[in-house]
Amino acid sequence: MLTIKENLKEVMTGGNPERFVKQYEFMEMIMSVPMTRMKPPIGGEIVNEWGVTIRWPEGQIGSFPVHDDELIVIKDICEWKDYVNAPNLKHSDDAWKTAIAQAAAVNRKEKYVTAFMAPGLFELTHFLMRMENALMNFYEEPEAMHELIDFFTQYELDYAREVIDHIHPDALFHHDDWGSQISTFLSPAMFEEFFVPAYKKIYGFWKENGVEIIVHHSDSYAATLVPYMIEMGIDIWQGVMTTNNISELIEKYGNDITFMGGVDSGIVDKPDWTQEQINTEFRRACTNYGKLYFIPGLSQGLAISSFPGVYEAADEAIDNMSKEMF
Repeated sequence: MLTIKENLKEVMTGGNPERFVKQYEFMEMIMSVPMTRMKPPIGGEIVNEWGVTIRWPEGQIGSFPVHDDELIVIKDICEWKDYVNAPNLKHSDDAWKTAIAQAAAVNRKEKYVTAFMAPGLFELTHFLMRMENALMNFYEEPEAMHELIDFFTQYELDYAREVIDHIHPDALFHHDDWGSQISTFLSPAMFEEFFVPAYKKIYGFWKENGVEIIVHHSDSYAATLVPYMIEMGIDIWQGVMTTNNISELIEKYGNDITFMGGVDSGIVDKPDWTQEQINTEFRRACTNYGKLYFIPGLSQGLAISSFPGVYEAADEAIDNMSKEMF
C-alpha cells in the first residue's frame, strides 16, 4: 500500500495512485512557530503584528481588517516607510521549543512537515491600506507599490530563513487570495509585473533550502494566473473553485501543477449541512476531474470547516469515492 506521500506523488506526476488524496492529509502544518499570525477571538478585536486592527464580528465565519480612517495603517502610499514596520522575527530558543518538537514528531515518510505563511504579498497591501486604496495605488503610484512589495518580499525571505533553520520543513502552505469568485483582483499583466518576480524569489528560496512542495492557497477564480503560478514554482493550487474550468485547467496544465479543491466551501459548509449534499458534491468533483493532477477537497484555506463536522464529512465522502473509483 502506498504511503500518503507516495500516493500524492503518483497523483501529481500522472502515475498510478491507489486512492484519492484526502484533502490536507499529506501536510502536517506546524502552526506553533513564534511568528504565527495573530487572529482575534469571535466577537473580539486585536491589533496584529503589522499594526493592522483585525475584528471578528459575532455571527460571521471569519475575521477581516478594519479600515476606518483612524485605524488604517498606510495613510499615504508615498510615505509608506513612515507607517510600516516589519514584525520581529528573532525569538529565543525557548520560544521555538514547541514547534521544533512538533516537527520532530512527524513521520516524514508519511507526511510533509509544512511551514505556514499568511497573509501573502497581495493581502498585505490591502490589509495595510484598504482594498480600494491598494487597487488604485497599483495604477497611480506603481513605484511606491513596487518598493512596498520589495519590503514584504525581504520580510518573507527572512521569515523563511528562521523557519527553515529551526524546523527544516519539506513543504510550504502559503496564503494569498488573488481574486473574487468570478475574477482576479488584478489583470494578468499587472499581476505579472508586481508579483511574479517577488514570488519567484520567495518560492525559489524555500525550494533551494529543502522544501519539496509549494502549496498556494487562493480560494477564488484565478485560471488566468495559472501560467504564472507554474513560473513561480507552485506545485499545488489549493482552493480552486468551481468558477474556474477545472477540467480544462487539468487537461492544459496538469503536467506542471496539481489542483486542490473542486468543492466550494460556501455551498456545503453551512449550519444546515447534510452528508447527502456533501456526498453529491464530492461525487461530482471526483467523477468530473478524475484521478490525476486533482486533489478533492473543500476550498477552505486550512484543514478545518466553519461549521462542526463538515470537514470530517468531506473526508468520508472522498473515502467513498476512492472505494468506488479505484
